[in-house]
Amino acid sequence: MMHGRTAERAAVEALLADAREGASGVLVVRGEPGIGKTMLLASAVDTAEAAGMPVVRGSGVEFEAELPYAGLSLLLRPALAHLPALPEPQRRALDAALGLAAGEAPEPMFVGLAVLTLLSEYAGDGPLLCLVDDAQWLDRVSSDALVFAARRLHAEGIAMVFGARDGEGSFPAPGLPELRLTGLPPADAGALLDAHAADLSPTARYRVLAEAGGNPLALRELPVALAGDNPSAVFRPGALPLTSRLQLAFHGQVSRLPSATQTLLLLAALDDSGDIGVVLRAAEPLGAAASDLEPADAAGLLSVVDGTPRFRHPLIRAAVHQRAPLDRRLAAHRALADALRTPDQADRRAWQLAAASTGPDEGVADALDATADRARERGGYGAAARAYEYAARLTVDQDRRVHRLALAAQWASEAGELDRAREFASRSAAQAKDPKVRATLALVHGLADFWHGAFPSAHKTLVGAAEDVADIEPGAAARLLVQALHTAWYINEDELQATVVRLNALMLPDDDPIGPVARYLVDCLAVGPARQTPDSDDRAAPPANPTPPLADAVAAARAAGTVDARVLQMLCGVALTQGQDTDAYDLAAELVAESRRQGGIGRLPTLLFFQVEAEIFDGRHAEALATASEALGFAHDTGQQQWVSQFHSVLALVRAVEGDEDACRRAADESLATGAGGAMAPGMPWTYWAMGLLDLGLGRAASAVTRLGQLTREPLRHHICSTRSTPDLVEAAVRIGEPERAAEQFARYQEWAGRVRRPWADAMVLRCRALLADDADAEELWTSALALHDPERRVMERARTALLFGEWLRRMRRKSDAREHLRLALEDFERMGARPWAERARTELDATGSGGANRNAAANVSPNGAAAVLTPQELQITRLAAQGLSNRDIAAQLFLSPRTVGHHLYKAYPKLGILSRTELAGIPDLVP
Repeated sequence: MMHGRTAERAAVEALLADAREGASGVLVVRGEPGIGKTMLLASAVDTAEAAGMPVVRGSGVEFEAELPYAGLSLLLRPALAHLPALPEPQRRALDAALGLAAGEAPEPMFVGLAVLTLLSEYAGDGPLLCLVDDAQWLDRVSSDALVFAARRLHAEGIAMVFGARDGEGSFPAPGLPELRLTGLPPADAGALLDAHAADLSPTARYRVLAEAGGNPLALRELPVALAGDNPSAVFRPGALPLTSRLQLAFHGQVSRLPSATQTLLLLAALDDSGDIGVVLRAAEPLGAAASDLEPADAAGLLSVVDGTPRFRHPLIRAAVHQRAPLDRRLAAHRALADALRTPDQADRRAWQLAAASTGPDEGVADALDATADRARERGGYGAAARAYEYAARLTVDQDRRVHRLALAAQWASEAGELDRAREFASRSAAQAKDPKVRATLALVHGLADFWHGAFPSAHKTLVGAAEDVADIEPGAAARLLVQALHTAWYINEDELQATVVRLNALMLPDDDPIGPVARYLVDCLAVGPARQTPDSDDRAAPPANPTPPLADAVAAARAAGTVDARVLQMLCGVALTQGQDTDAYDLAAELVAESRRQGGIGRLPTLLFFQVEAEIFDGRHAEALATASEALGFAHDTGQQQWVSQFHSVLALVRAVEGDEDACRRAADESLATGAGGAMAPGMPWTYWAMGLLDLGLGRAASAVTRLGQLTREPLRHHICSTRSTPDLVEAAVRIGEPERAAEQFARYQEWAGRVRRPWADAMVLRCRALLADDADAEELWTSALALHDPERRVMERARTALLFGEWLRRMRRKSDAREHLRLALEDFERMGARPWAERARTELDATGSGGANRNAAANVSPNGAAAVLTPQELQITRLAAQGLSNRDIAAQLFLSPRTVGHHLYKAYPKLGILSRTELAGIPDLVP
């Protein structure tokens, strides 16, 4: 019987009721040991089963954390019959993760999507309760997969409930709803105590209530300790935390059992196979047998359920483990290793052997190596890192020890365990003799510092390591410097150019794929002397040449061998700095499609950011809104705070174009909130541009100059936003009569435009020159600018040029000529939903004497068509459905469940004024 917890049970029951209505939800129940989490979860199971709701349940096990996907395997066992119903990539990923088939290592987030689809298939048309207790002890990849699945829940009718202990292990689930349990109120605590220890004296009763603090487990167990042999150890005031005193109480119960029973309890505590057969085989050489379990069962400490030994509470297991003498623990680990005989138990055997080792042992180290390799193949990079690190501890030979520790650092980095990666790299770097190993360790260390925002430290590590190996391994040095370019980007322009010089000085072999990459980066980023080649004697800077095509560099690198995906991502970003927007978009879209097919969810925020930048530059703001909204969800789900900041900042710019000041400011605030300590928030450049553009659109030119001027100074002036926002700065400066405030930046922009040689960039230069020119020279510049604008691309910029030209013509008293350009601008602005710019064009038309008619016509215009009435996710889904994709195909591409796709389509049809899927293809905005 559960005492109290009325509000908590109501919260869980509401979650289940929503699931029965088709709405999914998640709840993380947190609290200290013994506070009642397991009882609350059991109550949820009872409620679900009483309503005929199917349940899948699992639990983390404290000593199972080194085995990837062990927790997930236990949870999904009842649903595995539905695996064939999953889309092929998801089925392959889940097969590989659970060890059901060989395959490439899957990302935990993609496994999480497969889990979501599998649970949805298992639920069918009805609701489902998915419950995981002791989630703090889940292995890392199981935890990541389940949290990702929980964040993607929407309309599957799945209720997901986790129980997680405070202060031990970890179950990071930021953003998921939490229910925190505290001690029972006095009346409920007293009722529970009386139900279990009615014969306590008033003094003892008061003492137990005071010590327990409302903790239900303490209320049940402390009276037993009070009646034991040594109650003072448990009740000494303030001596130990409650959890430790409860462990002492349990140990007191264990110590009164027969020696053979204690041996069996120790074996069960150290075993994580969940197989009583393994425990009994291990017990035999230690002088214990199955019959010796009976006293533990009678004492309520351990029972065997379906062949699995189960402690009544995890604290009993911890007490048995921690209080056992060292020699008995070592003997138990050796006995368990001997009992794990089959090939599928090799990983558990390796860890038991490791736990039994008291010094270096190459045989055990080799076994852990094999375990690490298997973990890596299943995507358990964190488990692989721990196995390699433990193997290093047991290794005698220094070179092999360093090699294993370097592998631990590398795979800890891949797992996102940056602190551990940096620690392993630091421990082994001083002893590493192999230059390739030194380069790998430096890259791991540098990346860890970079992702922590320690840009100068990361840069120093990468550049120093590159100099160390440049003469021996120039290819490795180039890879370090390519990453160093990324860190330098966040420091300042001088450091960026110094790094370009170092990269340019390397003599790279023709058959190394890093060669074409390095040449492209140097050609794109070098300024002045940095452009000189290693064998050049000319001290003068060569003239600026047009940047080479991105496609050529990618093709050359791929022809030379395999290109690291991170390098290709970087090329997308660099291409955008050179005005190669279409090429960058095409490469990013290719890599996005590949990542969607392969389940590379972790890479998507980076790639989608380059895609959304290209969409914004091209004036496709509706597409940018949809892309950024999806990518922001991925960034949140994968914990990539850098991209959370970046996507909020580009959303701020989209809202600035729309003139939605409140939404723009909210997004800007979210973007800047991610800066840690003294580090610049990653989204700061885009945020400054967004706020400046908002001010310019709303007629606050002086404020716009101030905000945009921040992008012209270090450490931001080399960022892409500084370059692309220059026409906005020029317009704002001219409007307040201070064009000199944009002069230096415009000179840099003209130089950039001359280098990138794009008609649209030349059009922007001409527009700025027209704003700055005398009236006698301006008209030719305006008409030349409009002639260079592509009528089908970058519509926003073409419309702004037409608006500015129309304003100039009206000031020249040429109202008839002005109307043509102002009407064109107004139509484009209204179609794009750029309200402040449309209002400006409308006001100018009013001044020419023809605004009224246009206002009436504009009332019937629907800005953005479908994009004006659909949410970003509905727009994505309806566009894919219009192309003929099924719900399952759309779900696989967008990492949703098919039922969620159906839910969004159901909501979109009435907004679009249609009744069925077949009508989607007839809506122009939805057809590519």
